[in-house]
Amino acid sequence: MRVIDNEADEPLTINILPMIDVIFAILAFFIISTLFLTRAEGFSVDLPDAESSESQQEAFITVTIEANGDISIEKEPVALDDLTETVQERVGDSSEALVTVQADETIDYGQVIAVMDKLRMVEGASLGMATQQPAPAETSPAETSQ
Repeated sequence: MRVIDNEADEPLTINILPMIDVIFAILAFFIISTLFLTRAEGFSVDLPDAESSESQQEAFITVTIEANGDISIEKEPVALDDLTETVQERVGDSSEALVTVQADETIDYGQVIAVMDKLRMVEGASLGMATQQPAPAETSPAETSQ
């Protein structure tokens, strides 16, 4: 039995519009996912009163930046330009020394970066940021009852 087809034969075509949509969706997925894979280089800094701060080894040298912008090493005032040489003298021949930066939380971020930049020039020094752990929360009588 023969089927008679009265419709005109259309040439076969490949509709690429859905394929373009799929390719753009995949491209957008890869672009967005790679944004989350980038890692910010720099110091892992805990801000003052950070609950996640941990105690580290004892600081070899402590650099303090006060609220008025004064810089001191072990409570001795030092100028920003002299900071690298002063710390290098204190580190001496030590192969590894921890330099802790204690900055007032109200100090300008730019000044903290300037101090850290000078300290990075000291060979054998690793930097740390000082934070305070918050006081333990007081428990209310309702929480302590059994």
